[in-house]
Amino acid sequence: MGVVDHVVPFAGLATADLVLDAVYAGGSSGNVRDDPLAHLLPGVGNQGGFRFSGSPTRQNVRFAVLFTTGNQPDWPDELDPRTGIFTYYGDNRHPGTDLHDTPRRGNLLLRDAFGWNRSASRAKVPPFFLFEKASPAGRNVRFRGLLAPGGATLTSDDELQAIWRSTRGLRFQNYRARFTILDVPRVTREWIADLANGIPLSVNCPGPWRAWVEANTYQPLLAPSTTIVRSTAEQQPDAAGKQIVATIHQHFASRPHDFEACGVEIWRMMAPSTGICELTPRSRDGGRDAVGEYLLGPASDRVAVQFALEAKCYTMTHSVGVKEVARLISRIRHRQFGVFVTTSYFNPQVYREVRDDAHPIILVCARDIIDTLRSHGYGDVQAVQAWLDHRFPGPNDPNGAHTGLPDASP
Repeated sequence: MGVVDHVVPFAGLATADLVLDAVYAGGSSGNVRDDPLAHLLPGVGNQGGFRFSGSPTRQNVRFAVLFTTGNQPDWPDELDPRTGIFTYYGDNRHPGTDLHDTPRRGNLLLRDAFGWNRSASRAKVPPFFLFEKASPAGRNVRFRGLLAPGGATLTSDDELQAIWRSTRGLRFQNYRARFTILDVPRVTREWIADLANGIPLSVNCPGPWRAWVEANTYQPLLAPSTTIVRSTAEQQPDAAGKQIVATIHQHFASRPHDFEACGVEIWRMMAPSTGICELTPRSRDGGRDAVGEYLLGPASDRVAVQFALEAKCYTMTHSVGVKEVARLISRIRHRQFGVFVTTSYFNPQVYREVRDDAHPIILVCARDIIDTLRSHGYGDVQAVQAWLDHRFPGPNDPNGAHTGLPDASP
């Protein structure tokens, strides 16, 4: 049986609390007045990813709403429930505009909020309420939590970064911001009223928000998944992502072994603390396409944990089965782990056996590849093809760059 949403009706929005993961219904009149956020949080307006009560220009925002639709592949907002970290992209998404000169002034708000976060002015930071689109059709929204800028394990550079993107060859900057979802299961209507009146630290203020403002202490909402096996559908990307996967597969169709170097680079994107990683000669790879080390600890005293990597460039309909994964497992020695990267998906039986038997194998499927590429700025077929042509050129391409990895040919 599927999960049944708790839905707050449109008529009750004005008096409703914000309950974690509850759905708030939109209206049925067929125009912008159906937007539930404008009724749930008066003063925030009825359009845009950034909404707020107050003015970023005048630095008097009382509270802010971040709204994500989840259907912007070039700007992959992401919530990690295991860490409580939410990644959100700003509102400068087109060339020809200054980073902070956006119509909604959302990036201006991010700049100031994250600046105050790292100073003695945290009390000036408005609470951020996160909502996401609840269903493909209609205007229903889901409340995902109360956000504080930054995180206990993040550096200032990790928290807010101005990143470069390009479209049609034109370059521009946008913010990538990281927030912590605080352990607040309910935001009361009384605190919302206090915020509107400019009294954020009232008696109705949630304890985790007060702790963050007064002591820079984060109390994240951590929610590990109860699901240990991803279904076939959960391992596959959306329609645009499938086109990208097809592009990758076609690029290596006549030389599938060259995908090994690509698999290593994708893994490096996922795990930037990866140190040396070398491809193994095909004639004696021992069931491993690459071997490397993952670095743990402070920069002055690193500990290297060794791993083996296997990469398979399969079509989306060709699953990874028992034989391929068992081969990697058999090559993992004590105190090592394995990484299996595929442009396809893992057979559910294989997935379950790996997890049930607690094998130290990281399973990277097509969806993971697409999410990783998008987070690094490769959000469409053209961008990915250019990356492939540059990093993994064919043997007859004199203009291609070398990957920097050892030659994997015999």
